[in-house]
Amino acid sequence: MRERARDLRRNMTDAENRMWYYLRNRRLGGYKFVREHIIGHYIADFVCREKKLVIEVDGGQHMDAVEYDRLRTNDLEDCGYRVLRVWNDEVFKNIHGVMDSILNLLNSSPIQTPSSPTLLPQGRREQISPID
Repeated sequence: MRERARDLRRNMTDAENRMWYYLRNRRLGGYKFVREHIIGHYIADFVCREKKLVIEVDGGQHMDAVEYDRLRTNDLEDCGYRVLRVWNDEVFKNIHGVMDSILNLLNSSPIQTPSSPTLLPQGRREQISPID
């Protein structure tokens, strides 16, 4: 599984690369993120271990994997993580809104496991200050 995680780090999607640009080196609120991190039987796209937040960047293939994603989210929550799912489209069209949502989750009250994953609605647009 470690080798698979290394391979995923070497071959990230365009959307994952864009997200990583904003998450790496504590660029988002000083929080440390790791990428392609093993949790149980899964490899999570991005994880803030300090706040136990998993960020999954979902592409079109996830439209056909709704049940698998639900089970995966439940398992990650059972490990004590919150899960935020973000569509590729949002990463490209509204990266600052995505980062604002992530920062809000990170700064929110102590870790609570939601009954379902947080999902940024496709097409949602927010006016926020750039995070660069």
